[in-house]
Amino acid sequence: MRDGPNLPALVGSRICHDLISPIGAIGNGLELLSLSGVGRSPEMELITESVENASARIRFFRVAFGAAGSGQRIGAAEVRGILRALGRGGRLSFDWQVEEDALRDEVQCVFLAIQCLESALPAGGTVTISRTGPDWQVRAEAATVRMEAELWSALDGGGPQPGLSSAHVQFLLLPAALTSLRRRATIETDEAGLILRF
Repeated sequence: MRDGPNLPALVGSRICHDLISPIGAIGNGLELLSLSGVGRSPEMELITESVENASARIRFFRVAFGAAGSGQRIGAAEVRGILRALGRGGRLSFDWQVEEDALRDEVQCVFLAIQCLESALPAGGTVTISRTGPDWQVRAEAATVRMEAELWSALDGGGPQPGLSSAHVQFLLLPAALTSLRRRATIETDEAGLILRF
């Protein structure tokens, strides 16, 4: 992927870039409506919540699927903000324990790992992200864990699985992103949930 342009990542960046502005404009419009005296009706609450959720997901997808420049970094505060907003609209809560800025392509791998773990947590749970030196750990804790072996085998070098749906594209993208960093994912299970390291 480093020998030429990463076309899927560039497409992801373009889509996120083109969507974030109109979604932001809708949010600004809702804020103006509330300032003009429009009451907080259930309909307005639903629209506001939907816009906030869409905005959070686009920001997350921009990092997970977008193109990252060589050596580009992303601040801990920005990452926490993305995950906090994403957690408000979903089944997962997040604990980003990394204090310093990080390389964007490493954070991209973390976000793809989060999506992989999310697929195994049908009832939601808590995802904790930490780093020791260059090594990242993404831990998912939940009451219910349901792993589909054919998906997780793709992370172990099993390659693309036949019939893989778009909902599980992260299982193909994560190994490719890690290969470009000369890393590999390892997955462990314990009584509390799953741990993905790279």
